Amino acid sequence: MSQLFLFYRLILRPLFREPVRSSLTVLAIALGVAVVLAIDLAGTAAAGSFRSSIETLAGENDLEIVTAGGVPENVVATLASLPSPLRVTPRIEDYAVVAETKQTLPLIGLDLVAQADRPTTSFSFPGVDDAWKSLAAKDGIWIGESLKRKPGEHIDLLINDQIATYTVRGVFADSNGSTPAVVMDISAAQHALNRFGRIDRVLVQVPHAPSLEDWQQRLRQALPAGVQVRAEGAGTNENRRMLAAFRWNLRLLSYIALVVGAFLIYNTISVSVVRRRSEIGIVRALGASRGLVLAAFVAEAACFGLFGALIAMPLGRLMAGGAVQMMGATVEALYVSSRPGVIALTPFSVLLALLVGVGVAVASAYSPAREASFVPPIEAMARGRREYTTRVHKTRDVFIALAVALTATAASRAPAIGGKPLFGYLASLLLICASAFAMPALVYAISSVASRLLKGMLGVEALLASRSLSSSLRRTSVLVGALSTAIAMMTAVGIMVGSFRETVLLWMGDQLPADLYMRPAGNPAADRHPTISTELTEKIARLPGIAAIDRLREYEISYEGMPAGLGSIELNVLRSYHNADFLSGRKTNEVLAELRDSHAVLVSEPFANKHHVRPGDSLALSLGDNVASFRVVDIYYDYSSERGSILMDRNAMLRYLPDPAASNLAIYVAADARIEDVRGEIERAAAGHRVLMFTNRDLRGEALRIFDRTFAITYALEAIAVLVAVMGVAGALLALVIDRRRELGLLSFLGATSGQIRKLIVIEAGLIGLLANFAGIALGFALSLVLIFVINKQSFGWTIRFHWPVAVLLGALTTVYAATVLASLYPARVAVRLNPVEVVHEE
Repeated sequence: MSQLFLFYRLILRPLFREPVRSSLTVLAIALGVAVVLAIDLAGTAAAGSFRSSIETLAGENDLEIVTAGGVPENVVATLASLPSPLRVTPRIEDYAVVAETKQTLPLIGLDLVAQADRPTTSFSFPGVDDAWKSLAAKDGIWIGESLKRKPGEHIDLLINDQIATYTVRGVFADSNGSTPAVVMDISAAQHALNRFGRIDRVLVQVPHAPSLEDWQQRLRQALPAGVQVRAEGAGTNENRRMLAAFRWNLRLLSYIALVVGAFLIYNTISVSVVRRRSEIGIVRALGASRGLVLAAFVAEAACFGLFGALIAMPLGRLMAGGAVQMMGATVEALYVSSRPGVIALTPFSVLLALLVGVGVAVASAYSPAREASFVPPIEAMARGRREYTTRVHKTRDVFIALAVALTATAASRAPAIGGKPLFGYLASLLLICASAFAMPALVYAISSVASRLLKGMLGVEALLASRSLSSSLRRTSVLVGALSTAIAMMTAVGIMVGSFRETVLLWMGDQLPADLYMRPAGNPAADRHPTISTELTEKIARLPGIAAIDRLREYEISYEGMPAGLGSIELNVLRSYHNADFLSGRKTNEVLAELRDSHAVLVSEPFANKHHVRPGDSLALSLGDNVASFRVVDIYYDYSSERGSILMDRNAMLRYLPDPAASNLAIYVAADARIEDVRGEIERAAAGHRVLMFTNRDLRGEALRIFDRTFAITYALEAIAVLVAVMGVAGALLALVIDRRRELGLLSFLGATSGQIRKLIVIEAGLIGLLANFAGIALGFALSLVLIFVINKQSFGWTIRFHWPVAVLLGALTTVYAATVLASLYPARVAVRLNPVEVVHEE
C-alpha cells in the first residue's frame, strides 16, 4: 500500500497537474506505436492479397508443372497416360479488364469438360444441365458473385489489345475475400489470348504415398527437360520471398518514429528526476529503497507507454487503410499483381502494440530511473548535479562518439546476411548513437560561441536563451538529439529518394530513345505482359514515316526460386538507335555484337546482384520444353523492376518460344516525317484495337508519377517521425518553463516585460531548431551514404548516383524549423501567465 501511495504522490499527481505536457508525451508514443502497427497490418494485408482467385480456384493439388512461355499441350496427354491415379488440371492464367468499369480481373481458363465429371462446390449454376451444354460456346464465361452480374447478362472484356463481348453462363462464390475472377473454358481462353498449343500451368494431385519428392522425380523423368515440376503454390511463395526485402525495409522505417519517441521518453523521465530530486532525497532519507524509487519512475514510463499503446490501436488501424493503398500501388508497380486483403486487428496485433509501446517506454526510461535510484539522498536534494556531470563528461563522450562512428563505418562494409543488409541497419543505428554521444559537446560549443553574437543581433533575451540551453545541457542535448534524429532520417531518405529519382531520369534518357511507344490498354503491373496482335504490328511497320520498330516481348520466369523477367530485343534496331549503359563501361556496339550469338544474354544489375552473376557466367534457362545454356555477355543498369531481368536477341528467343506477338512497341519516326502526322496514321491503323500510345515525354512523365507514388509511404513515415519530434519539443519546452518558474518570476521582478519573457522562450525554441537542423543535416548525410551504397545496394541491387535534392531539403527543413518555433508559443504563453509572487515564494 505504501508503494502505491508513493507512486501516486511522487509520479501520478504531478502528471495530473500538467495535463498538456502529459498528453503530448502520450500522443507522441501513440503516433510511434500506431505507425509500427499500421505498417504491420498493411504488410500482412498486402501479403495476404496473393491468395487471389487464381489460388482459391485451384483446388487441392500437390504439384504444379510450369515453364517459360507456357507448357506444351502434349504434356497433359503424357501425364494422363501415366499408370498412376493422378488428377491432372490444366490451366490458362492471365488478366482481363472490364471495359465498363476498368476493373482488372484474373482470367482463368479451366478444362470445364473434365470439371463436369468431377463437379466442385466452388461453382453454383441456376440450371446445371444448361450450363454444361454451353461449354463449347467461345463467348461463355463464369464470374465471381461480387461482380453482381446475373446469368444471361453480357459483359465486354479487354483481353490483350481486343475487346470482346461475353455472356455470363454462371456465377461462383468468392471465397476468403479473394479477387473476383473470370472463368472460361480452356479452349476459349486459348483463343482469346492467342495461346494455341500451350497452357500456363498444369496442377497435379498425387496419391499420398510415396513422398512428394518421389512423385516430383517420377514426373520429371516422364516430361521434357525444360518443364519444371515443383510444389503447388511455389510461385506465390517466390513472390512472398521477393517482397521480403520491401516489407523488411518498410517495417524498419516505421521504427523511426519510435526511436524519436524513445528519446522523448528518456527526456521526460530525466526531467521528472531533475524536477523531483528533492522529493527523491526526502523519500530516500525516510527509508525508501533504491528499488522502490527505480520502480516508481519505470512505472511512470510504463503508464505513458500503456496509454500510448491503447490510443495507438484504433489510430494504427485507421492509418493502415491508407498504408495498404500506398503499399498495394507499390507492390503492383514493382513486384506482382495483387489486391489488398482484409485488414484485421488480431490479438497478436494488440499484443504487438502493447509490447512495443510499454517496452520502448520502459527501456528508454530505465537509465534515468536507475540513476535516480542510485543517487544518495543529500546529492539528490542538491540541484544542478546532473547538469554538472554532463558538462564534465562531454569531452569524454566525444571520444566515445568517435569510436562508435568508426564501428559504424566497419559495419557498413560487411556483406548482407540472408539477403538482408543487417550490418547496414546496425551501421545506421550506431551513427545515431554516435550523434547522441556527441550532442552535449555540440550544444555547449555552439551555444557558448553564439551567445555574444546573438546578443548583438537579437538583444539580451537571446543571450539569456543561449546560456539557458548550455546550463541545462543534459535536457537540451536529449531534446536536440530527438529532433535531429528525425531531421536526419528525413534528410537521409530525401537524399536517397532524390538521388534515385535523378538516376532514373538519366537512365530513362538512355533507355527511351524512341519517338513513340505502344502497349495494350489496361492497368500496367510488373508481372502483366499482354500482347499486341502481330497483324497490327506488321501494319504499323509498313506505314510511311516509320523508320524502325523494336518489338519488345517479356515473359515471367523462375530462376533459382525467385521470379524474374525474360525479355527479347531486336539487335538491328538497338544498334542503330540505342546507347545502353553497361557496368563494364564497354561501348554498346561491342556488347551487342557478342549478343548476336544465339546463346548469349544480358542481365540487369538487380538480377546479377540477387543471383551473384558476373560476365562470362552461364545461365541454364527452361524455355518451353527445352533447357538451354546462355553465356552472360554483360550487365546493364536497370531501374524498371526490382525482380531482375534477362535480355536476349529476339531471333534467339523465337527459336525456343515461337510466339511473335510483342508486349510493347518502340517506334522510331523517320527524320523527314513529323511525329504528329505519323501518330495520326498509327491511330487510324490501330482502329478496332485497344492500345495506348505515348510520346517519349509522356512515358517519362508516367514513369516519374509511378516513382513518386511508390515513395509516398516513405515520405508519410518521415513526416510522422518529425511530427513526433516537434510534439516532443513542445512538451519539453513546457516542462522547461514549469521547472524554471522561479527564474522566470525573478526576471519579472527585475523588470522583464511579458514580451521579453515570450521572446526568451521563442528564441530558445529557435536555437533548438537551428542546432537540430545543423546536427540533423550532418547525421542525415552520413545515413544517406549508408542507405544508398549499403542498404539499397544489398536489398534491391540498384546502383544509385548521389545527388543533393537542394530544393526539397530546403523546403522540408524550413517547414520543420517553423514548426519547432510555433511549438514554443504555448509554453511561452504559460511562462507569461506565471504569477511572479507565487513562483518566487520559497516554501
